[in-house]
Amino acid sequence: MTAHSEASNMQQLESQFLAESLPQRLKTAVMAIGGAEDRVRVRHILHTFFERAGSTNARIMIIPAASRDPESMGRIYQDIFEDMEAAAVNVLNVREREQGEDPLLLQHLEDCTGVFISGGDQLRLCALLAGTTFMENLCSLVRQKQITLAGTSAGAAVIGHHMIAGGGSGEFPNRSLVEMSTGLGIIPEIIVDQHFHKRNRLCRLLSAVAAYPERLGVGIDEDTCALFEGDGLLQVIGKGTVTIIDPGKMVSSTQPDVEASEPLSLHNLRLHILSHGDRYSLPKRKVYSQRVGLSP
Repeated sequence: MTAHSEASNMQQLESQFLAESLPQRLKTAVMAIGGAEDRVRVRHILHTFFERAGSTNARIMIIPAASRDPESMGRIYQDIFEDMEAAAVNVLNVREREQGEDPLLLQHLEDCTGVFISGGDQLRLCALLAGTTFMENLCSLVRQKQITLAGTSAGAAVIGHHMIAGGGSGEFPNRSLVEMSTGLGIIPEIIVDQHFHKRNRLCRLLSAVAAYPERLGVGIDEDTCALFEGDGLLQVIGKGTVTIIDPGKMVSSTQPDVEASEPLSLHNLRLHILSHGDRYSLPKRKVYSQRVGLSP
């Protein structure tokens, strides 16, 4: 078999896998992507967003406000979704907070079936849009299951009420390891970290959960997506894993007498590592995995 034939067969198998594994069209969801998603070959995660937003009937708005170069970033995703033959693709190029009150933008939002938030700096994104009428309306549409929302990297970090704004990696859990801020609160019960294993961020997420033990920690690898259904069921899509940190019965040393840089003692945590096809119920805090015989 020639190299060309092998490549052709591989593409056919990938296309078949994609067709069989795509979720039902028009079933809205919130998609938190760990960054560095495949934009060139199979585009599994981006195709999933496209299908959830309505396939060739999708009217997609791209928000590249977190990026240092929003025009270039917006153009990349615009080309991708136009190549998929979405009905309409528009880029929201926000430069000032006042734009978040623009009636024309608010009307464009009402006409959308999907919104895609790019990566970059989550603090920049929140500074421009958090608390504006535009963002409040977007969050309302998502909660009412009228629109599919996807965010990659920084766009995923903003999904919880408490947001990781920055911090280090590779150290033991401690209070100085993570910088927290306020996110958009679309799924308030979670704290999201992205580029998770690539950047060795387990202890950073543990430090965040220690500070807010009423929240679930969700660490998402690159080219991997945590897809949240409206019923609170999380589904994993992609090449990597999603790490769930459940602090429901956690005991920790977060007393004032522990210095910010001193290691934290964290006991009775539950840790789940989920891969493609695995599911997790946020309300029940329970794993469903066909691989190990745990079916819904």
